[in-house]
Amino acid sequence: MNLLLIENLLEMMDLTTGDALNESMGSAVKHYSSLFFLPSFRKTLSALLVVCIGVLGLSTTVFLPSFEGLFYGLFLGVSSFALTFLSDYIVTHLILRKDEIFVMRRTAALSLFGWVLWLAFILPGVFLGFWLWVKLCLLGFAAVMTLRAVVFFSTSTAGLTRGAIASLIQPLFCIIPFLVYWMLINGVGFVQLLPFLVVSPFLSLASANLLVSLIDRLGRKSYGIPAMSLFRAFMLNWVLGLNVPIEQYFEKMGEDEDIEVSLLQFRSNKAKAAIIVPLVHPGPFKNLGSSLLPSLLKHAFEKSFGGDASVPLGLLGHELDLASQTQSQKIVNNVIDSATQAVFSENAKTSVKITEGFVTVTCQIFGDEALLSFSLAPKTTEDLPQEIGSFVRNEARKHGLKDAIVINAHNSITANTDLEESLDTLKDTASKCLNTAVSSAPKPFEVGAATVYPKEFTLKDGMGPGGITAIAVKVAEQKTAYVIIDGNNMISGLREKVLLALASIGFSKSEVFTTDTHAVNAVVLGRRGYHPVGESMSHDTLIGYIKDAASMAMSRLEPCKSGSLTITVPKVRVIGQARIHAMSTLVDMALRRAKEVVVPIFGLEGILLILLLAVL
Repeated sequence: MNLLLIENLLEMMDLTTGDALNESMGSAVKHYSSLFFLPSFRKTLSALLVVCIGVLGLSTTVFLPSFEGLFYGLFLGVSSFALTFLSDYIVTHLILRKDEIFVMRRTAALSLFGWVLWLAFILPGVFLGFWLWVKLCLLGFAAVMTLRAVVFFSTSTAGLTRGAIASLIQPLFCIIPFLVYWMLINGVGFVQLLPFLVVSPFLSLASANLLVSLIDRLGRKSYGIPAMSLFRAFMLNWVLGLNVPIEQYFEKMGEDEDIEVSLLQFRSNKAKAAIIVPLVHPGPFKNLGSSLLPSLLKHAFEKSFGGDASVPLGLLGHELDLASQTQSQKIVNNVIDSATQAVFSENAKTSVKITEGFVTVTCQIFGDEALLSFSLAPKTTEDLPQEIGSFVRNEARKHGLKDAIVINAHNSITANTDLEESLDTLKDTASKCLNTAVSSAPKPFEVGAATVYPKEFTLKDGMGPGGITAIAVKVAEQKTAYVIIDGNNMISGLREKVLLALASIGFSKSEVFTTDTHAVNAVVLGRRGYHPVGESMSHDTLIGYIKDAASMAMSRLEPCKSGSLTITVPKVRVIGQARIHAMSTLVDMALRRAKEVVVPIFGLEGILLILLLAVL
């Protein structure tokens, strides 16, 4: 069971491409759900009742088909259930009381899995005669101890000693009713079975510990990271949402980078709106690293300055995931501290949109700063390389502009990616769009903004905590809407529906972006492990919210100034593809080692136990 989890953890960590990341996370979530997204405690107890009383207790009537045999069988079943419940309570509230993973529900579920395994030995023995049944029951008893030891040694944070006690207590409690039953039915004495009862727990613990130790040793030797500790850290995040344990490994394996943040502010007599584009990828998933950075930065900026802030995606990929939430906060703090240094201008130029093939570039100039966005919709618009951003910024400076803020619209996803064949077209179209935008005359402009938070949509639906922000810009008679959705991409075709809806309320040039937040990743089952915007949402409801935000933004139009600023945040810890790939390589190596040694270790354990049973 834990080998399966490790294998899917490996799949999740295969980050050679963004698409591979999303698909592998979906697979990982699917298998994690088998252990940690468990039935309710009440359903688990009901299943234990059925297993212990309905299956175990009634099956023993084969040996004594009478009222007395039924009574003895019910005694065995009821006492096994009661002792399972008692042992689970002791494990949860006494032995592992500081372990946040093993609450009563999960401990009981592990006991249920153990009983299912035990029954795989018990039930065949019913048809083989009483003495063979006893021996198979004992063999199943050892198998359950081994299973529990592997689970607790690999997942519990309570330490080896407490893990060993937690592994043994339920099987040892539950073997007692068997001993009583065997004595009542056939006079089998405790002393006769004592050698097996003494040796088997030690063999089970030793075998499980050897497996875990060999995997850990491989990790320490290869990368200086204990593989099972890494696995526990991932599990603490998956099960409890704790970010610090795994981020400690990210920090250790990461490297420092200077991170640029582009900021475009709009002010009247007060702050109206802001577009903030950090050259950081908002990943890797859930609440880890920079996954929450778009909404964190939005809310912090709004709290400090007012207005409506938005954080669309820049041009980069997973090579710049931040190592921890601490690093995200470092960027937030630097942006807030530096924002007042922006120099403001009173003029802007009309928005220009050029489409060549399936490449669309939108450009609008505010003061001496160009704002450009790229989309490949309706084809896949995923992570775009930094070289395109560098090209655009150089082109902007050739036109006498101070700089350019470059956005990846990240607003369409299909099954295929055609990025490589689009690179030259992206650059050519961007150059044409800049040329056209620069040629128009600067004019005074107006800006309005609004944010809505759809109550119907959650992280599981693909909506991040940043909601939907609309920024309306009016230059002369042209009205442009920039809509920023806190999500990870959009299903193909939805962008076009949104643009038509915006046109219907008076916006002639518009674009819709997503933040690429990975806060929505690894929270649902499925191939990707997340829902792009629109995949699990009512389009009519979503577009209704977008129109509401855009209409509110239009109603708030007033003359504004724009201020741009490029901020460099020094020595930010990032955990890029290469580093995460190294971690995945470690898990891969650990999995191979486990597959190599699991059969010899547990096979030898089984042979020794069978030999021990043979002399009873």
